[in-house]
Amino acid sequence: MTAHDNSVNIAAAERSYHHGDLRSALIAAGLDALRLGSADALSLRALAREAGVSATAVYRHFPDKEALLAALALAGFDRMAAAQQAASCAAAGQGALAAFCASGAAYVRFAIINPELFRLMWKAAPRGDQLDLPIEKAHPAMADLRRAVNDMAPPGASEDDKRATALRCWGLVHGLATLTLDEQIELEDEMIDRVIAGLAERMRG
Repeated sequence: MTAHDNSVNIAAAERSYHHGDLRSALIAAGLDALRLGSADALSLRALAREAGVSATAVYRHFPDKEALLAALALAGFDRMAAAQQAASCAAAGQGALAAFCASGAAYVRFAIINPELFRLMWKAAPRGDQLDLPIEKAHPAMADLRRAVNDMAPPGASEDDKRATALRCWGLVHGLATLTLDEQIELEDEMIDRVIAGLAERMRG
C-alpha cells in the first residue's frame, strides 16, 4: 500500500465518523487498552492507528494525553456506577441492607476486574471541587452508596448524619479495594460479600 493509499483510507475512516462518534470510539479503544496495559503506556497516536484515523483527528478531541486520561477516568466512574446500580437493583427485593451490600461488593469487584482503570479513575478524573459539584455529583459511585445509606437510615436521621455515614462507608469499601489491588491482603470473591455484610451490620448498630 502506498502512502497515498493509506492517507485516502484514513480520510475515508474519518468521514465515516459522525459528530461525536470518534470521541466515543477513542474512549472505547482507550478502555480496551487499559485491560491489557498501564495508563502510562497509552498513546494518542496508537489510538489513532487503532481507530484508523489521523493523529490530527484525535487531537481535535483530546489536545493532550492528560485530556484523554481524564475522559477515560470519567468513563470508568460511569461504568462502575452502572455496575453498582445493577447489583443493588438486583438485590433490592431482599431489602435495603442487601441492596447496600450488593452496591459495596460491586465497587470492590469492579476494582479487582479493572485494576488499571480503577487506579486511573482516582488519579486523572477531576475532583469534585474542581467541577464545583458535590462529591455525589462528581462521582456517581458515591451517589449509589449514598442512596443505599438513605434507604437504610433510621427515621429522623439528619442529612448530615446520612452523608457522614455514606462517606465512611465509601472510605471503607475504597480502602478494601485498594488494599486488594496493592496486594496488601488476599480477598477471595466470596469473602467480599462477607466483609461488606459485616460492615453493613456494624453500620446499623
